[in-house]
Amino acid sequence: MEILHYTAFTDTPNGGNQAGVVLDATALDTAGMAAIATRLGYSESVFLTPRPDASYDVRYFSPAGEVSFCGHATIAAAVALADAVGAGLLNFHTAVGEIPLTTVEAGGLMRATLTSVDTQVTELSVELRAHLLRALCLTEDDLDPALPLLLSYAGNWHPIVPLATGSLLAALDYDFAALAQLMAEQEWGATVNLVSRITATSFEARNPFPPGGVREDAATGSAAASLGGYLRHLGELPLPAQVTVFQGHHMGRPSQLSVSIPATGGIGVSGTAVRFVP
Repeated sequence: MEILHYTAFTDTPNGGNQAGVVLDATALDTAGMAAIATRLGYSESVFLTPRPDASYDVRYFSPAGEVSFCGHATIAAAVALADAVGAGLLNFHTAVGEIPLTTVEAGGLMRATLTSVDTQVTELSVELRAHLLRALCLTEDDLDPALPLLLSYAGNWHPIVPLATGSLLAALDYDFAALAQLMAEQEWGATVNLVSRITATSFEARNPFPPGGVREDAATGSAAASLGGYLRHLGELPLPAQVTVFQGHHMGRPSQLSVSIPATGGIGVSGTAVRFVP
């Protein structure tokens, strides 16, 4: 068994979100996967078990435990497979459903695109909204008046928190313990997606990740997919649409995620990934 190290949504080892990748985890049980993820310390690691039909059963683990779905580790695993056997079509069977992928080589880099499960968007109660803002050390005045604070699902439930300015996003300093407790109570197992709109089709984002035992995620594919579902729900863009998310530069690991929003169905999230030596 070989543990590979990839960083996703970047073209350089110094950017993106790092993930451990095991392309054949047949010999590992749950405890073994969890132990590897904890030892590696990346926000997530991904474990693939080949199926007879050439698809893969896929599980994801953060240092704090198993995660239902992880976008950046999915991109990392798809690129690792493409590096090993060539570009093409893939199908990952995850806890949230089937995730089809395509991989292509362009300019000497492998690029992967995942298609999420279908999206859902819902409102937060007044009380829950207030608790979330307190944990994030924000007020109602910090929010973008043109975009609502909502919950969006594309494999994980992510609160989408649009901030009024990029400077507010840059100054983010949330209460880790309070946010961890709130997310555990609500069974939000992924990240909170704080965003600031740059243009009609581009955003910068920061993603606290207390459920994984990680203060911040450098690139969050499932949150980007949830943002796509959120924008579609609001009717913010003519469809189909392309949106770019910039993330990770606040923590020194710049990342770029491309989001494809069709009129219906799952959201596409794509990016390059590169192998590195830790």
